[in-house]
Amino acid sequence: MSTPETDREELLDAAPCGLMQTDAKGVFLRVNKPFCVWLGYAREELVGKKRLQDLLTMGARIFHQTHWTPLLEMQGSISELKLDVRHRDGSAVPMVLNVVRHGHGPNHTQEVAAFVARDRDKYEQELLLSRKKLEAHVAVVERLQVETKDRALFAEQMIGIVSHDLRNPLSAVNTGIQLLFRHAPTDNQARVLSRMAQSVDRANRLVSDLLDFTVARVGKGIAINARPVDLHEVVAQSLAELALSFPGRTLRHETQGHGECSVDPDRLSQLVGNLVANAVAYGDVARDVTVTTSVLDRGIEIAVHNWGPAIPADLLSTLFQPMVRGTVASTGRSVGLGLFIIMEIAKAHGGTVTVDSSDLSGTTFSASLPAPDANPKAPS
Repeated sequence: MSTPETDREELLDAAPCGLMQTDAKGVFLRVNKPFCVWLGYAREELVGKKRLQDLLTMGARIFHQTHWTPLLEMQGSISELKLDVRHRDGSAVPMVLNVVRHGHGPNHTQEVAAFVARDRDKYEQELLLSRKKLEAHVAVVERLQVETKDRALFAEQMIGIVSHDLRNPLSAVNTGIQLLFRHAPTDNQARVLSRMAQSVDRANRLVSDLLDFTVARVGKGIAINARPVDLHEVVAQSLAELALSFPGRTLRHETQGHGECSVDPDRLSQLVGNLVANAVAYGDVARDVTVTTSVLDRGIEIAVHNWGPAIPADLLSTLFQPMVRGTVASTGRSVGLGLFIIMEIAKAHGGTVTVDSSDLSGTTFSASLPAPDANPKAPS
């Protein structure tokens, strides 16, 4: 005949979790069948003979002493503690424990519910492993980024160093050409010397572009020396010099406004020269290149327009990046730094450069700078 006590024991043994009761010292007072089965013990081996903390692994035992007891003292209950409990054979069984304290003082009891958490433990271990792998991959990527940045910096510094050192031999060659011109060369010799002089000029322009590129990328940006000038006169003089470099091409100059402003005339002449060279290289050889300078209250603008095929749409987003050329038309003319340097010159003045291009209206590069009363400063 069953009794309330046996009915309760049967009910506890049928529970889908481990249930136990311990005294204040952790000694088992009652334990159900699932908990015994999971750990390989008979009920008689635990009740009154072992403490719950005796079944914990070393790490779990330390946690029991440093966290379990103080938390239970303060809160009266603890939820979802994940600890490793030792099986009779010495293996660790991951469990999640919920604890409730009843009573106070040295005679209190603790009710404990335990759930085997092997699947959860496996998931957590896999998650931890994945995190470690991800951290390892991130470390590799960061290292490669640093190495790539260092290599790029080294390459840019080398470009600057080599470009700077090229100026001396180029200057010596140019001096030699000028001396030979003074000794009444024959017509054939004069033609050869002229070609040599043109090659030296082109090499000097490439060196200047490379040095500006290095300063812009490695240093603090292109430096400017702004002073009061008449922009229209600066650009007119620049176009007069460019006309000698592009015989057979008509360079038109249109002006708007008074022209007085504070800019770096040498840098803006360089900007105009690069834009005009670009327009000549890609524009319709039978039509004019038009340079418009505007100095108005709303700001300063230098626009260079040429007729010809539109710039392909897929090139517009990368047009101002270094080492990018529009088409094969300029393969022998530059290293693809012209537009990048144009943008850097505009930025140094506090402005920007935009492009509008279509088959119907041609291509216009516009450098827009702050209003004439602005006083841009060279980067420090």
